[in-house]
Amino acid sequence: MTSGNEADDAGGARLTETADGRYELCFERRLAHPPEKVWRAITEWDQLRSWFPAVVEFDLRPGAPLRFGVTEEQVRRYGMPADHVAAGTMLRVEPPNLVEFSWAGEILRWELTADGAGGCVLVFRNIFDDRDIAAPAAAGWHAGLEVVIAQLDGMVIDWSPLDRADELGPEYTNLVPEPRR
Repeated sequence: MTSGNEADDAGGARLTETADGRYELCFERRLAHPPEKVWRAITEWDQLRSWFPAVVEFDLRPGAPLRFGVTEEQVRRYGMPADHVAAGTMLRVEPPNLVEFSWAGEILRWELTADGAGGCVLVFRNIFDDRDIAAPAAAGWHAGLEVVIAQLDGMVIDWSPLDRADELGPEYTNLVPEPRR
């Protein structure tokens, strides 16, 4: 197995319209790391802070309230108010295979499945209402996943996920929903 992302170079994002009229953005990555190691990268604050697009007060208990604040980089770059906070709820937690929570009306879900060769497959889903956020969300999550993979591979993160999302943006401008499932 190779290290990191074996998805195609275009990012591998799929956008589908759900039966209830929402949109689901989905990424799949084959990783050369066991689910337990990836679990830590997606649930522990010391690792989340380098790639997740918010400062999170995270409680891994279903039903727990969550708080999402803006990062210092978002304040500098976009002029977002430093005290802006969005709410969410932890929906499902099945360590080390599944974590799902709401964030300001969106649903974020990470699924980890062991691949039998010491690694795992990560499937990330972002479910939302506004079709117009699909392209920037895809670029942002793509960049975030690159950081997760780099961290898992032991690389030094010397780039900004926000800069990388800006670079990836044109790749996703024509992201069109696949037929309803």
